[in-house]
Amino acid sequence: MSLSLIPVAHAAAAPAAAPASNPLITFLPLLILFGIFYFMLIRPQMKRQKEVRAMLSQLAKGDEVIAAGIAGRVDEIGDSLVGVEVAPNVIIRVQKAAITQVLPKGTLKSS
Repeated sequence: MSLSLIPVAHAAAAPAAAPASNPLITFLPLLILFGIFYFMLIRPQMKRQKEVRAMLSQLAKGDEVIAAGIAGRVDEIGDSLVGVEVAPNVIIRVQKAAITQVLPKGTLKSS
């Protein structure tokens, strides 16, 4: 007696077609991931940039600042450069973008 698998294979029913998936369900993980990135990375960075721009636009002569790790008092303000007095009669010029922090008044005298 010989068993043939070919007729059995032809007799098997075709697999059922996969149900049509909703495109929203397909992209839902991607949308959730974008939402997480927006609230955890993009939004805080945009807020920080806005605060830095506001700080640099309000910069005035006499403000005590930290510029590239150097503490000093603002002596002159230009469009892109700022003169910072780091010691009596010693003024260095730094880019406005290098100013990272405006210190409270009187901070340099106490250190």
